Parts: sequence; structure tokens; C-alpha cells
Amino acid sequence: MERLRISVGDISFVARLEVDKAPQTCAIFETLLPFRNKTIHSRWSGEAVWVPLGDFKFGVGFENHTSHPSRGDILLYPGGHSETELLFAYGSSSFASKMGTLAGNHFLTVIEGQAQLEEMGRRVLWNGAQPISFEAMA
Repeated sequence: MERLRISVGDISFVARLEVDKAPQTCAIFETLLPFRNKTIHSRWSGEAVWVPLGDFKFGVGFENHTSHPSRGDILLYPGGHSETELLFAYGSSSFASKMGTLAGNHFLTVIEGQAQLEEMGRRVLWNGAQPISFEAMA
């Protein structure tokens, strides 16, 4: 599997798993598919939404990690200084928490639907939490 369908409310994206750059993160995330949760707007990271996962342990360390995701990048923060979370950048973002700058594993990149990223962010910001799902594509 190389691609996932991501839905935030009624907005859909296709993302590429970054298997060559983050193989452990991708492998573990694939075992959780389909993955469903809620996403809320980030508090400290700029133009991004996040999925708080509390103390959930993915069992992976840092790989292909960054504090400055590009538009359409999805990061997994495996926990440590802050809670475990997914961060989905829809614009300018600098990954952070109340503890300061964080780095997350860049393991997914949106390859279809980029034109809808800003609208997705606007809806989460102004309308509140939205359902998010990640599903394997054939």
C-alpha cells in the first residue's frame, strides 16, 4: 500500500505514505487502518490541525522528523515532551506545544486535493472539531 484516502468532514485527500523515509512509522500506522478520530485546530503550530492521542504509544522513535512541515504534510509525534498526536499542516506551520518546539515524523504527504487544504483548515478553525479518517486505497 502506498496511498491513503484521508477525509476531514466531507473534504477528501489522497496521501502518499513516505515508506522510504519513515518506514517504521508507516508500517505501524498501516496496522491501525482504517483510523478514525476527530481533528481540532492547532493551538501553537500555526496553520495546522491536529489529532490529540494522549498517552497512546505507537512504539516508534523519531525518523524523518521535522519541526517545519510543508503544506499537506502529516506528522506523527510519538510522545515525550507532549502528548502523542498527528499534525496535518494546511499552510505555514511550525510544530510546537506549550512545552516549546516539537519535531514529528513526516510519514504522509497529500498528493491530491491540495486546493482544498485551506478550506479544510478554515472549517476546523471556525466550525470546530471535524471527523477525520485514514483509509487504505486499492
